[in-house]
Amino acid sequence: MNDMHDSRDVRQSHADRDSRGERNGDGVRDSQGERNGDDVRDGSTLELDHIVVAAATLAEGVAWCARTLGIVPDAGGAHPFMGTHNRIFGIATARFPKAYFEIIAVDPAAAAPPPARWFGLDEPALQRALAAGPRLIQWVARCTDIDAASRALCDRGHDPGPAEAASRATPHGPLRWQITLRADGRRLCDGAVPVLIEWGDRHPSQSLPDSGVALAGVTLGGLDESFGTLFGTNIVVARAAARSPRHADLDADAESAASGSGTDAPPAPLQVVLETPRGVVTLESIRLKD
Repeated sequence: MNDMHDSRDVRQSHADRDSRGERNGDGVRDSQGERNGDDVRDGSTLELDHIVVAAATLAEGVAWCARTLGIVPDAGGAHPFMGTHNRIFGIATARFPKAYFEIIAVDPAAAAPPPARWFGLDEPALQRALAAGPRLIQWVARCTDIDAASRALCDRGHDPGPAEAASRATPHGPLRWQITLRADGRRLCDGAVPVLIEWGDRHPSQSLPDSGVALAGVTLGGLDESFGTLFGTNIVVARAAARSPRHADLDADAESAASGSGTDAPPAPLQVVLETPRGVVTLESIRLKD
């Protein structure tokens, strides 16, 4: 979730979050404050923050990005408390302000976290899928009140896990954020239900140059209609839809890994459309079986 290469520094949360637990530099969970606040009442409080593509190794992810999207991302860093590292680049548009793209992989130089890595990276089914190539796995929603947003997801039957506070010093200034983390690391609805994030006074997109890639659309498959009011009109919630006739979930030659075809197939849990130097590229996640 970061945009620099220097080591992560997780400190005590700033004063307005002092009741919330936070990971310290050793990755240990402190006590979690109780949730409070009102429910999220409209989609304006939840916006797409970033999308996540996972790879078996970071090098594979960067190579996939060059082949599929036509760019080589060089911003990124490590997450010692999660045992992962990443590369990121901006994909913001007027419809999706501040949006960025994250390529993430397990960091072989880091220890595994005590509970589980985020985004389901420890799940055997996902690890088998990533052995075939990088894959779209998750989206992250930005909010202004993470407690209220979390409760809104819980009210719809999906618990994103407790919110934890973190901070990080970078040459561009400190980054501070809250993020929901499930103890089991499991993704909800194969990534259709977002991880929640609330940023402090700075956002990673502020230090990202124009990448030449722009986010054109996002569709979520198989969710209840009530999610439409939560996410607003820029994100489409499709209960049933035909699969895209051409997509690049992995590489163009690995489309067969996505199950189903034709108008009767269930929609992909997550579909992202990007305008890239390679043309319009559609990425689709798939439903994984344990």
